[in-house]
Amino acid sequence: MEDFDLSKVPAEEKFAEVEKFIAKIQDNFVAFGELLSNIKRTEAYKIKGYKTFKEFIEKEYNLAGAFATKLIDTYDLYMEEMDLSESDLKEIGFDRLNLIRPFVKDKAIDKAEQWIEEARNLNTPELREKVKEEKEKTKKQESMKDIFVKQYLEKMIAHFGCSLKELNFKLAVYFQDADLSSIKQIIKEKTKKLEIGE
Repeated sequence: MEDFDLSKVPAEEKFAEVEKFIAKIQDNFVAFGELLSNIKRTEAYKIKGYKTFKEFIEKEYNLAGAFATKLIDTYDLYMEEMDLSESDLKEIGFDRLNLIRPFVKDKAIDKAEQWIEEARNLNTPELREKVKEEKEKTKKQESMKDIFVKQYLEKMIAHFGCSLKELNFKLAVYFQDADLSSIKQIIKEKTKKLEIGE
């Protein structure tokens, strides 16, 4: 078989190949995130004798745990929690979705939608600059979610008369045998009502 000399390929052909590879990546990151999310959530990796998902993904497939987590978090946030379509995610792209993820998950629905529109309309350097500006503006501001969580924890700790660690244990005991799918749906509905002010 002859060696292929890439340096002799015209630049335009190289650029066309880059576009093909990017299209393949964009076509597959959502499905890959869904698959990894399912494996992690169902703890299917234990069948192969691994104790943690990170150990499984890194040893079995030589894939960085941090990258796998980004794929999972992207799928879980945008598809599971926000009900965006796969075509929306592919149009925006994995990198831009990850750039805005901290702002989307910490904001009310209308703010999250604004960030999604920004990601859809700006190229990566422009979006990165906007994200940087937003981080500077909101560095010291607490989000509504932060305030809500803080108030909830203070209320629960006072009610049970325990430490945060003990409260987490009590919550784990309470949710141990719960139907997590129905709880997830209830949380989704209540979150939407809270965020639109009902």
